[in-house]
Amino acid sequence: MTPSRTLRLDRLLDLLMPVLATVVALLIGAVMLVLMDADPIRAYQALYEGAFGTKNAVADTLIKATPLLLVGIGICISFRGGVINIGGEGQMIVGGLAATALALSMPDARAEVLIPACLVASFAAGAVWGGIAGVLKAYFNVNEILSTVMLNQVATYWMIYLMNNTLIDPDQLTAASRIPETDRLPRQSDLPRIGGWLDSIYDWLGLGGADAARWTPTLLHVGTIIAVVFAVLVYIFLWRTTLGYRIRAVGKNPRASRYAGIRVKRYTVLSLLLSGGFAGLAGGIQVLGVRHRMSAEGGAIAFTGNAGFNGIVAALFGKLHPLGTIPASVLFGALLVGGNKLQRTVQVPSALITVLISLVIVFVVSSDLWSRQRARRRVAVAAAEPAASPGGSAAIEMDQAK
Repeated sequence: MTPSRTLRLDRLLDLLMPVLATVVALLIGAVMLVLMDADPIRAYQALYEGAFGTKNAVADTLIKATPLLLVGIGICISFRGGVINIGGEGQMIVGGLAATALALSMPDARAEVLIPACLVASFAAGAVWGGIAGVLKAYFNVNEILSTVMLNQVATYWMIYLMNNTLIDPDQLTAASRIPETDRLPRQSDLPRIGGWLDSIYDWLGLGGADAARWTPTLLHVGTIIAVVFAVLVYIFLWRTTLGYRIRAVGKNPRASRYAGIRVKRYTVLSLLLSGGFAGLAGGIQVLGVRHRMSAEGGAIAFTGNAGFNGIVAALFGKLHPLGTIPASVLFGALLVGGNKLQRTVQVPSALITVLISLVIVFVVSSDLWSRQRARRRVAVAAAEPAASPGGSAAIEMDQAK
């Protein structure tokens, strides 16, 4: 087999690794279901039907995938820039707070003004929160993992304080049992739902007959489209612009980048700033598209749904590529939504879904490490071949460009 053909097969295997990792995780999950006296075929059928069985199920899956995708594309930027952002939870919270505060302060603004303003505010707030960790990393050599995790706690307690004081719903001040939440946001701040658009498209294509299930009652909103558009734009930014190239160069080799004249500190801050911005946007979309108010009841996880952490998994599953993060987010959204029906159907603990996601994480990360080791071996083998061999030199160049 020629070196180029071997390289193509290896690349195909690398692309299939996340799928194979998911299959292995589901097989292990099936063994666990058998040990719990549950039928794994029936369980996974319920999982699929809960996530994709109806239009409402599909809508719920896409709604759950939207914050995962936004956080995930931000993670793609930071990881490509050589910094690790574990602060998606806090960045989502401050993004949601910014959108909430602005919407409450402009109750009479028109929708075409209020919605973009709230989304920009949420992006800016998340960017500032991520930028704090970026400055600490670039200029004071503070470990970004520690700083972003600590900033998660700061954002959580800040939310709790604001929900109990400054932003609390005035009606809750006189209630017998006070709920730490804001007033309902103005109706014109609600993100438009796209069910009607989808129904119109189905009717135009002749697929929406009188007895067909309609998209209109679903909660699917325009935030899903915004997330997909940003995923495409981030791909173009990272691989088709000078700024994106410099971010990736800094992530690959800071010393070589500094020698080439790239301001490493500036692009380290920019990586975390953009990453935090997309997580903040996810928080803003959660408020405007799903919850329509902020609440501190149940803590941070009640608002974020762990999207700040699960978004990291989606990005890793998508090979840290914005476009690959789209199907990865849908997959994890499906697991989270379909898990509810799985639990009801076969009567197993809801924690089983958490275990399945954890298994996927373990196998995806392990497969990525294995792929890197194989890539290094390919480079070593190709380097050992005669310099005159065109196939060997091509293999080296292609592996180094990976």
